[in-house]
This record gives sequence, C-alpha cells and structure tokens, in this order.
Amino acid sequence: MTELRIEGLSKRFGTYLALDDVSITIPNGKFVCLLGPSGCGKTTLLRLIAGLETPSEGRILVGGTDLSAVPSHKRGMGMVFQSLALFPHLDVAENIAYPLAIRGTDRATRQATAARLLDLVKLPGMGGRRIHQLSGGQRQRVAIARGLAIDPKVFLLDEPLSALDAGLREHMQIELRQIQQSLGVTTVVVTHDQKEALTMADLVIVMKDGKVQQAGTPMEIYHAPANAFVADFIGNTNLMPCRWDGQAIEVLGHRLAPAEGDRIAAAPGLAQLSVRPEHVEIAAPGTGFAAEITFIRDLGESVHFVTRCGAQVITAQVAPGARPPFGVGDAVSLSFRPGKRVVLA
Repeated sequence: MTELRIEGLSKRFGTYLALDDVSITIPNGKFVCLLGPSGCGKTTLLRLIAGLETPSEGRILVGGTDLSAVPSHKRGMGMVFQSLALFPHLDVAENIAYPLAIRGTDRATRQATAARLLDLVKLPGMGGRRIHQLSGGQRQRVAIARGLAIDPKVFLLDEPLSALDAGLREHMQIELRQIQQSLGVTTVVVTHDQKEALTMADLVIVMKDGKVQQAGTPMEIYHAPANAFVADFIGNTNLMPCRWDGQAIEVLGHRLAPAEGDRIAAAPGLAQLSVRPEHVEIAAPGTGFAAEITFIRDLGESVHFVTRCGAQVITAQVAPGARPPFGVGDAVSLSFRPGKRVVLA
C-alpha cells in the first residue's frame, strides 16, 4: 500500500513562506495533478515529497511510514525533471538503467529492466541509440522509463510535457496516463496546463499562494469550484459580481431564483456568479440579459460569441450545428441555464 499522506507541510525560504500548512491524502495507485499558476508552491511541494527540500514543518508519509527525515535516494521514488536531465554520454538503455547502476544492480538485471521499459514506453530496440539521435517525444519517454526503473513507490513528474509542441503533448498525455494505469503506481504530476490536468488526473489539487484551494476529481473541480479563483483558473467561465440575499441571485439588474442543481457556495451578501460559456444561451432580443455581440471565434469544434452586457463581458459557447444566425454588432438576449449556475464567495 503506497498511500501518500501530507500532514501540515510548510516550507520557508528565509522570510518567504512558499508552502503554507498543506495537508493532502493521495490514495494508493491514483494519478494526481498539482495545478496552479507560477509561484503557487506546486513544485516546492513536489520537491519536498521527493526529499530534494527539507520541510520547515509537517510530515510526509508513504504507506504509513514517515519519510520526512529520510534522504531522497532512500525514499524509493522515481522522478522526471522538467529538463529531463538525460546523460548525453550514455546510450538510451544506459540512461534508463542508471538508477539501478548506482544502486549496484548487476548488469544482466539492468539490461533486462531497460529492455522491458523500452517496450512499455513503445521504444523497443532503441536501447543502443544516443540521446541526440532521439526526437523530443522519444527523449520524454526515455526519461519516464528511467523514472520507473527502480519500481518506485511513488512516481513524481515536474511539468514533464511542457517542452513538447501541442500535438505531441496531447499524445503523450494519453500515453503517460496509460502507462500509469498499467503499472498502478501512485503518481504526482506538477503542471500549469489545465487541460492536461483534466485529461490525465484522478485527483486535481489546485494551489495558490502556497495553499491548497481545492482538491477533487476533474469534474468536481470544473462543475463545483470551491471559490472564484478555482472557477476562473480551471477552464473558461464568466465571473460576474452579484448579490445573494438567501432567496435569489441579483445580477446585472435581474433577480434569478435558484433552480435545482444550482450551487450556492457563499453566505448572503456580495458574491461572484460563475457561469460556464457552454451554459450561456444566446437568442434574439427578448426577456433575458440584453447584450451586443462584439466578437465571434469559430474554433471548428465550437463557436464562441463574445458579448457585452453593460460593462460586463459574457462569452457564450455553442456547437457548430447549433450556431445561431447572429453577427458582430447584433443585439441579442442572454440567459444562464438553470441548474448550472454557481454562486461563490
């Protein structure tokens, strides 16, 4: 059992508090993404788990064993760095087997492990190649294979796909997830890419200013954000100032009665209304929110209508087959789909 538990973890660099009293439980065999803007503490947290930094307070437990004071090389964790850190003077197989070599594993076992992992990452027969002969995606796979060579209790990756182009990155997201599922290893990935986190993770942990803002499944994070920061950071949303009086949502001069499925996560008073673009309905001028179309963005798989309602910009997203016959400058009426509205503090 390799459940990873973080208890009251903090990290200071001088007077700067990089990580502030973080407590997380990551179940055995789950794929977890640490997500947040630059400087939020996600890489610091990963380095603390790996043993590359020493915590100021708190504990790190793997399978119930406290590893907080255990050196990095004795924690039994595999890691893929953002820079990959592959050795150009070693061939592919030697790079993969390097963690075993420094542990004194015999040559035959190292070779067998490298061959097995090359098959796993879909690079069979490439063990004799040099690193400079590989493409970016192939190098990424070699780094992943090396991280798995010691059969790690926990697999850690620091923005492993950030240097790849968009198409290859999406392909590698799927492959990395499939590799993790086939091995069942508890995996923690640092990323700033929301789509990457939503694609791969069993559990997404959203961070800001060294604190965990929300932890949940991708759909929990997307459909039931804990606060306005999470709603705005994950995917696209329309955030509008509103007032919740305990009975209705007052927004843009209208009063909206809550419907079944709407989520009220704020005390009565001033708040923020979050409505995803796909839940904004656009129609001819009528009884809804009067708005004017200012821009149309056709992305092929969806069409985005950017509108202005007074001083508020609101985006509506529709499928190509449901595209309404409106153009830039047209007056329209907007409505927010009942059951899909979220009131946040």
